Amino acid sequence: MSGTRGTQTTSTPRTPSRGRIDKRQAILGAAFTVFARRGYARACMEEIAEVAGVAKHTVYNHLGDKENVFRSAMETAADDVMDRNLAVVDLFAAEDAAGAPEDDLTARLEALAHRLLLRCCDERSWALKRLLHAELARFPELLEVVRGRRASRLTDALADRLARLALSGRLRPCDPAEAAEHFLALLTGPLETRSRLGTRAVPDEELRRVAHAAVRTFLLAYGPAPHGGGA
Repeated sequence: MSGTRGTQTTSTPRTPSRGRIDKRQAILGAAFTVFARRGYARACMEEIAEVAGVAKHTVYNHLGDKENVFRSAMETAADDVMDRNLAVVDLFAAEDAAGAPEDDLTARLEALAHRLLLRCCDERSWALKRLLHAELARFPELLEVVRGRRASRLTDALADRLARLALSGRLRPCDPAEAAEHFLALLTGPLETRSRLGTRAVPDEELRRVAHAAVRTFLLAYGPAPHGGGA
């Protein structure tokens, strides 16, 4: 009896080709551009395919129907925006690791605040917020996708840095997660008002004033207690 054991091959899991991954990313980028421009209801798969430079059936093959294209485009955009925000906090951490002068904390916090404001003013960030608000009734699950898990990553990263500052005595003992929430709120609240929810360009000088006021208020609450103070 002859066997086939000698010619048998083991199959290995197939991984997406580089070209397929690139094409999917191109479709998602094009989809977000079209949805931001048209809104969900007026956007069409034909325009998404045209902007992506692919055939319409390619969009369906990669991502399915229009609803799934929208969800995937929003998730990808939210990841991109969050990665940019996290990079700002990482830079703040790197400055600590490099031994930034201790007496320069106010200036460093203002630099962090200004960089975060610049990220918030990015057109992609505003487009993401506008789409989320416009389509929340149709896609309520996106609130958790855009403002839930991903936003908590930024709060957690900032809380870690603030906890280190409190341990070193440069901030007073505090709940670092709560302090991070307050720091971010002091930035996003005034920015949304001044920018009229992203419909007005905020000059850089005005952004720096917002950053300065936010850090001043934050340090009044969380700065180290003055030496010799007490009840």
